Amino acid sequence: MSTNTNTAPDLARPAQYLGFSLAGETYAIELLRIREIIEHVPITRVPGMPPAVLGVINLRGRVVPVVDLAVTMGLGPRPITRWTCFVIVEALLDGERTSLGLLADTVSEVLDLGADDIEPPPAFGTRSPVDYLRGMGRQEQRFILLLDLDRLLSADELLGLVGAANSGGA
Repeated sequence: MSTNTNTAPDLARPAQYLGFSLAGETYAIELLRIREIIEHVPITRVPGMPPAVLGVINLRGRVVPVVDLAVTMGLGPRPITRWTCFVIVEALLDGERTSLGLLADTVSEVLDLGADDIEPPPAFGTRSPVDYLRGMGRQEQRFILLLDLDRLLSADELLGLVGAANSGGA
């Protein structure tokens, strides 16, 4: 519930972000949340999962769920290319630290963003739901959408997608 009060101080400090592309947009995640980046490997489908959860991968003997952020944000699935990869992040699901793989079209760069480089999320004009954004990072003449992983990857959010799909969503 105190997410909004914590967001402003979190964004006030300089930080590094990993930039990646997803359905033609540039997004970024705070570097401290990322464990590793791996090339695309086969995904094992698991019945009954939300549409955004593609399945699981074997990461050195560990089962890691894979989330398609484009589907989560309503951007639709994309083709797998030679640059498609998984960004392995750590998320808090039901109070437990969990490794998740995020499907990314490409990983681009590490961005250094200070407090002056970050704007609040826009109220309109993005293709992704504004609730999933922590802010917008200014980099030269462009903006990078800074994702709020805790909100985007919450169990409620992912499971809510199941309900939306089952209630007649396309």
